[in-house]
Amino acid sequence: MCLANDGGNIEVWGDGKQTRSFCYIDDCLLGVYKLMESDFREPLNIGSDRLVTIDQMIDIVSKISGKKVNKIYQLDKPQGVRGRNSDNSLCKKTINWEPKITLEDGLKNTYEWIKKQIEKS
Repeated sequence: MCLANDGGNIEVWGDGKQTRSFCYIDDCLLGVYKLMESDFREPLNIGSDRLVTIDQMIDIVSKISGKKVNKIYQLDKPQGVRGRNSDNSLCKKTINWEPKITLEDGLKNTYEWIKKQIEKS
């Protein structure tokens, strides 16, 4: 959205209602580190258990950027699975880990970093 114009359009593949969970990289790396340092040897989900629709994600980034965008739904494009989420109960139990950085804070950090990179170019 750094490059999106205020009042511009953003293309959404599907209807925007598909859900995902997002985990900030710092949280993810800490989870992987704690898993590697543990004695646990089975598959383990490391992620966020907060479900967010693609529409909600766009709204969050729009708010962070201070830009209003119009969502243009591309219903003929692939949208992937309808929903995907992480169950962190085993993570909490085995390695005492759960994500600490909220989606909003992680996106704000990422947005500001991308904005600085664009300004340098």
